[in-house]
Amino acid sequence: MNPRQRNYLLLALAAMLVIGSWVLFMPPATKITQGLDIKGGLSVILKATPSQGQTLTNADMDRAIAIIQNRVNKLGASEASIQKQGSDSILVQMPGVKNSTTALQIIGETGRLEFVDVSSLPTATQAAIAAWVGVGAPRDSAPELPAGLAYTPVLTGDVITNATAGQNSQNTGQLSVTLSMNSAGMEKWGAYTTANIGKQVAIVLDGVVQSAPQIQSAIVSGNTEITGSFTVDEAKYLATVLQTGSLPVKLEPVDTRAVGATLGQDSLRQGVIAALVGLLIVAVYLLIFYRGMGAVSVLGLLVFASMFLGLLAAMSAFNLFALSLPGIAGIVLTIGLAADSSILINERFREEISMGKTYRSAALSSTRHAIGTSVDADLVTFVSALALFAIAIGPVRGFALTLMLGIACDIIMMVIFSRPLIILLAEGALRKAPAFWGIPKETTQTRVGASGKRGGSGA
Repeated sequence: MNPRQRNYLLLALAAMLVIGSWVLFMPPATKITQGLDIKGGLSVILKATPSQGQTLTNADMDRAIAIIQNRVNKLGASEASIQKQGSDSILVQMPGVKNSTTALQIIGETGRLEFVDVSSLPTATQAAIAAWVGVGAPRDSAPELPAGLAYTPVLTGDVITNATAGQNSQNTGQLSVTLSMNSAGMEKWGAYTTANIGKQVAIVLDGVVQSAPQIQSAIVSGNTEITGSFTVDEAKYLATVLQTGSLPVKLEPVDTRAVGATLGQDSLRQGVIAALVGLLIVAVYLLIFYRGMGAVSVLGLLVFASMFLGLLAAMSAFNLFALSLPGIAGIVLTIGLAADSSILINERFREEISMGKTYRSAALSSTRHAIGTSVDADLVTFVSALALFAIAIGPVRGFALTLMLGIACDIIMMVIFSRPLIILLAEGALRKAPAFWGIPKETTQTRVGASGKRGGSGA
């Protein structure tokens, strides 16, 4: 493949990336996840209380934070922020979470996960459980065990190693929840289920019955499947409760705030307008000072913006990104970095031409040097953003992430679009109409004069 073919191939690659990006991010309002400060969500402070006679330790708090992080992930809240505040409180911020009641149930449920033999409970409780199961076991009317009731659980939640929701093993189209246990749990569970086939076992979290399945057969492998007429949400909820187990401390919400999206949407609108106005001013500047080369730079900015938004949409699809107001600041900043890269190419190209180089030679040299300079300069910013991303939490990480992604898109844009396009233009269009492309008149006159002088010497 010769250099000309390679340049056309790179431009074709840029075109495909732009088209693919538009498919990914259109419409941006639905394809790019919005953060807590834009979309709204739930902010809650949980206060930790140790069990009676125990002391709250840093290890307990670290474990509680890890479990809450796992529970928040199960809720699908991207870019959630979980911070330890003081020695006994945890701040949890979850963008996009609308059902605060369910969220608080999942992240704040403390307690004690147990498997309880229903036949060992008082008759009234057994009847309540039977009636509850008979109407489909709605979560909001789950029966509670009587306060102060003394009983011995068959197992506690600390033996569970994993739990997932999915299709049942009989492929009947119904959902089920499967769970596995460690060796200690497997031994106890195997002995109990072997001796109690046909009995009901209540899964109880913090005194509240979550499910009451009936033992169908002896389970000696530790792998248990809970079947029933679950909805998707019910199956996921039960799996989450089983998987995350018990917290080492009791957590109580002491401050809960549902963050409204109105202010965030106004800020988002203002941020988008500021970005568009800034982009327009930069485009006008490039067109006035660099004319045709400025148009190439503007096209480069559009390619850069398309790839950037497409990448954000792709990451949003995998819950890896949520746009916050600091993130918008990072995007605006990278627009400036991309414009700087284009100006570097244009100025370097003019200098190379004024030095007497041919258009093709100047295009090759100027784009290579400009890209190298941009990489050197952007590398420092990239490392700083990387450090910020590693240390910061919450929306500040969004700023660092958008900055790093913008730098990467800028460099890719220069390599696959700006450089090959300028080289191809230098082989024809630039030479035929230098004034249109913003090559100063005195520069072209100098080149003509220098060429004539060399021609005279040869004669």
